[in-house]
Amino acid sequence: MSLVNFIGRLSLLTGKIGAMLVVPLVLAMVFEVVSRYAFSRPTEWAFELSYMMMGSIFLLGIAYALQVGQHVNVDFIHNALPKRTIALIDAVGYALLTAMMVWIVMVLAQNAAAAYRSGEGSGLSAWNPQVWPYRIVYTIGFGLFTLQCFAKFIENLLVAFGRTPEAAKS
Repeated sequence: MSLVNFIGRLSLLTGKIGAMLVVPLVLAMVFEVVSRYAFSRPTEWAFELSYMMMGSIFLLGIAYALQVGQHVNVDFIHNALPKRTIALIDAVGYALLTAMMVWIVMVLAQNAAAAYRSGEGSGLSAWNPQVWPYRIVYTIGFGLFTLQCFAKFIENLLVAFGRTPEAAKS
């Protein structure tokens, strides 16, 4: 199994995990609505749980979205230039993005570690949960996105030099 294929499988797995988080998010929001409007007893945790879960869904899905091409492209440029030229342009873009994302992931990891050491709470509600678990999730999410950017760099580099990404998988 090639590195690109491994990263793709990892992106698919984490995308599925992110998608599965939609169910507990919906259940928590239904519970909050019923508690608030049927019993006049709003929860202390619903707001913070909802933004943390929604953020986790997004962060665990961005690598998968990149892998399957669900990102913004400037199609008129992609349609006007030869495939190998576009691949070279995209390879340069993904190389720069990967380098920038490595730096961002390192900073996010330091931020998560600092939140753990300090016991930092969110400060947004009476619940005030510690934020380090969520910060670990967004560090992982951005780390997976970084890996997928690197895989896209490799794929585009192969195309730019006249090989197919499928040839790299064998």
